[in-house]
Amino acid sequence: MEHQTRDLLHGIAALVAAEMPQIQARRYDITLKPDGSPVTQADIMLEQLIHAYVKERIDDLTFVGEESFDPATLGSGTYMALLDPIDGTENFCSGLKEWGVSFGLWRAGQHLGSMLLLPELGERMITGEPIQKVRSRITGFSSSFSEQILEQMRDEVESRIMGCAVYNLYNVVRGAYRRFSNPKGAYAWDLLPGLMLALEHGCDVKVDGEIFDGSLLEPGRKYRVDIRHRHDLHPG
Repeated sequence: MEHQTRDLLHGIAALVAAEMPQIQARRYDITLKPDGSPVTQADIMLEQLIHAYVKERIDDLTFVGEESFDPATLGSGTYMALLDPIDGTENFCSGLKEWGVSFGLWRAGQHLGSMLLLPELGERMITGEPIQKVRSRITGFSSSFSEQILEQMRDEVESRIMGCAVYNLYNVVRGAYRRFSNPKGAYAWDLLPGLMLALEHGCDVKVDGEIFDGSLLEPGRKYRVDIRHRHDLHPG
């Protein structure tokens, strides 16, 4: 199943690349959700395309996507796919390149593979594939305002707020951030694939203040995360 999962992840990455003209054509077709956050026609189109692609290849599938999440479907399939089609939609619909796709696959609760994809930056991270690790003094923070972020920033040498969980997770896993902190919380589709990659690459991961063991996170509720890259992996 390892090779099949990797083939699936590579296929999704290729699908996103092939659809970039259509994604960009829908970039500024924006509506607001009930909570005031934006969603574009690109978000909806890409979720539908990836859902169809995965469903065609995997039977007995529960698909959990940010734009179509229905709690009634949970637990109905042996396999579960978790997707945020465009994480950092505020960046995306503002013309910024710091947005990403977050995808993970599980079978009977066991993680099979995850991918973080940053299409306009030409970057991706996939379960089982090597990464080039770097060293940093930077702490990345979520863009959801909280007093705790301000307090933490006062103690940091360097800080960044980029407005995209996929971007933040990608960079803390590879060491371009020494730490990523989201004290206000984000959803499983924003976080879980990146958390699985963080564990794979030796990061210290806490969820809601507790050491994260790789368990499935419940969709539809928010989780606070704190991830630290281990500097002893980076000499010099």
